[in-house]
Amino acid sequence: MKRSSLFVVAAVLVFSLSACGGGNTAQPPANQPSTETPSTTAPSGSYDAATAEALFKNTCAGCHGQTLEGAVGPNLQKVGGQLSKDQILEILNNGKGAMPPGLVKGADAETLAAWLADKK
Repeated sequence: MKRSSLFVVAAVLVFSLSACGGGNTAQPPANQPSTETPSTTAPSGSYDAATAEALFKNTCAGCHGQTLEGAVGPNLQKVGGQLSKDQILEILNNGKGAMPPGLVKGADAETLAAWLADKK
């Protein structure tokens, strides 16, 4: 009985951590027009909201839900009311709890942190 319980816990952990990974964003072929919306700026800085949303959906939604509602990871719908852009960026870079570090890096992390900081 204990062995099967351990297996279930391990399987859930593996699934939840693998759902947070990714980062592969599909690019349209060079001969096809992009379907992205024009850049949008917001209060926490200049960033492209469409790019930030795509980064979230491709990298974070597996744990945080398609609409930031939370799933395996916490609800992020109002994360900007609790954390600043710099605090969010620190979590993206260093991880927190079950979230591994570095799922989104560099300029992508900056864009995602600014977008999340505007969620209030």
